[in-house]
Amino acid sequence: MLSRGHVGTLAALIALLIFNFLFTPHFATMQTLSVNLTQVCVIVIVGVGMTMVIATGGIDLSVGALMAIAGAFAPQIFQGLLFPVPNLYVGIALGIILPVILAGCFGLFNGWLVANFRVQPIIATLILFIAGRGIAQVWTNGDLQVFKVPEFQQIAIGRVFGVPFQVWIMLALVLISAWALRRTVYGRQVLAVGGNEQAAWLAGIPVRRVKMLVYVISGVCSGIAGLIVIAMNSAADANLIGMGIELDVIAAVAVGGTLLTGGRATIIGTLLGALIIQLVRYTLLANGVPDAAALIVKAGLIVLAVWLQRQDRA
Repeated sequence: MLSRGHVGTLAALIALLIFNFLFTPHFATMQTLSVNLTQVCVIVIVGVGMTMVIATGGIDLSVGALMAIAGAFAPQIFQGLLFPVPNLYVGIALGIILPVILAGCFGLFNGWLVANFRVQPIIATLILFIAGRGIAQVWTNGDLQVFKVPEFQQIAIGRVFGVPFQVWIMLALVLISAWALRRTVYGRQVLAVGGNEQAAWLAGIPVRRVKMLVYVISGVCSGIAGLIVIAMNSAADANLIGMGIELDVIAAVAVGGTLLTGGRATIIGTLLGALIIQLVRYTLLANGVPDAAALIVKAGLIVLAVWLQRQDRA
């Protein structure tokens, strides 16, 4: 059964679509659809990991910094700047796998602080929020890394059946994560830890391991998102990759119906929330409203989402 907040999210998305079909010029075109989907993919991918973290009652402020680390690390691998690679395709494979693993390891560091030292999640992840981007900047000497490797860039700009490949990556992550959260033992453990950590521990759930793994998942998702960003831009700028994405992702999770205090989460809701935020921004811009107004509307959406959550729990 859908919660009140979930129904409200879906209704808001449908209302936005109807409004744009009726009043926004050139909305019903494949180009508009492609633009909106590619702009929302990164938020949804990072949002998958953030949803898992928030489901345990945590938060991850380091996602943008981990995107920057993965994005700064990858070009140096597939261009053979760190170590020799036998050929381009091996370099690309390593340039995808190793940065994602690295981001996952940094996520493990976050989870280690939260689970083993009981550092508050907002403080634990604030460390890499500050230091992570610095690591990426030091790694690249603050330089813009420009490259032209079409084989690597296919992960963002390539198309399968006319749909950008990054959309397929996003959908795969959403479906797998939604299934795992609802249908696996680990998914139920995540929700149990977020609902009542003490009760979960008394029930024999490995609370520390559950917490550490959600931060690893968040790190991996951030790493994938970082690679997509640099593939779209044909460049890696550690100063800008993922800048400010934390707020967009948390907003998408909240608007999607995930309980910010933990215990209830919906990956599909995060997808819907991200689509709503993107459509609101597009609607305002397409109808001549300044981009700054989108920030005010986004804040209003978060307030509304939190209010709906409180009503649904009452």
